[in-house]
Amino acid sequence: MDAYFHAQSASKKWGGTPHDFLAVEEFIDSSKVVLGDVRHRAIYHHTLGVLLCQRIFGPTITVGRFQVPTKQIAERHIIEDLGWLPTPADYLKDMPVHQWFSGSRRKTMPLSTLGIKEKT
Repeated sequence: MDAYFHAQSASKKWGGTPHDFLAVEEFIDSSKVVLGDVRHRAIYHHTLGVLLCQRIFGPTITVGRFQVPTKQIAERHIIEDLGWLPTPADYLKDMPVHQWFSGSRRKTMPLSTLGIKEKT
């Protein structure tokens, strides 16, 4: 579901307009710029994504004269998409562990790749 449709759904539940909720809904779906299929959901569609929304947007969103908990807005978005609220561990539990995850295999890169000029 598109972020705007999530915002419409939220406005039906808590009042206000879709615009009141759009920033939270767009943040949760912002991972689509990194990965254009449903795997993008592994980035923010979980309990840590909910916590990030609270940290970024604050504990509540003002809708008219009411305060709507950001946590509830984010959780609703995820449940609308997935049918439940997973944790990051749910996404990672079957992921293969590669040797490079531990940093045991160092890759050598010239500093110019990182945009840093080497001192001469």
